[in-house]
Amino acid sequence: MTTKAELVERQKAPLTTNSDITGAARKEISGALNALLADTFALYLKTKNFHWHMSGPHFRDYHLLLDDHADQIFAMTDDIAERVRKIGGLTVHSIGEVAKLQRIKDNDAEYVTPEDMLAELHEDEKAMVLSMRACHEVCDEAGDVATASLLENWIDQTQRRAWFLFETTRR
Repeated sequence: MTTKAELVERQKAPLTTNSDITGAARKEISGALNALLADTFALYLKTKNFHWHMSGPHFRDYHLLLDDHADQIFAMTDDIAERVRKIGGLTVHSIGEVAKLQRIKDNDAEYVTPEDMLAELHEDEKAMVLSMRACHEVCDEAGDVATASLLENWIDQTQRRAWFLFETTRR
């Protein structure tokens, strides 16, 4: 039977999850995934920003395209964060932490042309693929096949979004 003192100590203990991923590998994978999570939140918000501020003759098509893309991007966030926790890591805690980790640049311009919006998102999606591949390499080195498998699906989804953006902006 657990004593009251043991329960109090357990409540004070650091948040840990039992995992077969070693400490050093867990830290590397968690770090790579947290940076990817920050980028995913940044790309989600940028995509929604452009969705909200879309204008012009192709408004409806672009507006719907970006809404669909934003939904796909946001869907990845929980999976990324939960994977960090499953392997025993800690994930981002705040918008401030996301801002420190993100590599996808914000766009705070008051007006961006629809063509520039789509081109910028296309470049961001390509950058996400590169970040995912780098994270995949870290997982491969650690033998973390589950995270690598998730990354392969996310890479495919991200490449699809990049392809749609490219084709939409092709002249």
